[in-house]
Amino acid sequence: VQLQASGGGLVQAGGSLRLSCAASGRTLSSYNMAWFRQAPGKECDFVARINWSGSSTAYTGSVRGRFTIARDNAKNTVYLQMNSLKPEDTAVYYCAGSLTRYSDSERVYDYWGQGTLVTVSS
Repeated sequence: VQLQASGGGLVQAGGSLRLSCAASGRTLSSYNMAWFRQAPGKECDFVARINWSGSSTAYTGSVRGRFTIARDNAKNTVYLQMNSLKPEDTAVYYCAGSLTRYSDSERVYDYWGQGTLVTVSS
């Protein structure tokens, strides 16, 4: 499966963005999906994940209550709705997928999108 992340941009603190991760090549409905982010000079960090059916989600603490991960398997797309954005949310955001694993660890995800840059100004 090929993943294409989009929706990043420049937004002021307190604003919102919705990221999309569109799949091609295979249906996304079998994949557990996650979003990670990498800020300049920092490691890649887990943001949110959703299982193949959408019945389970999880978030890192710093985004819980502000971000929502969702999926539309009919559209072969996973979303990350980001509200109340903060300057510390600035990063390149990556979507990732796995057929067999469901974890906060980037190591279990076999498929990765190219990343989309989110910049939050103060």
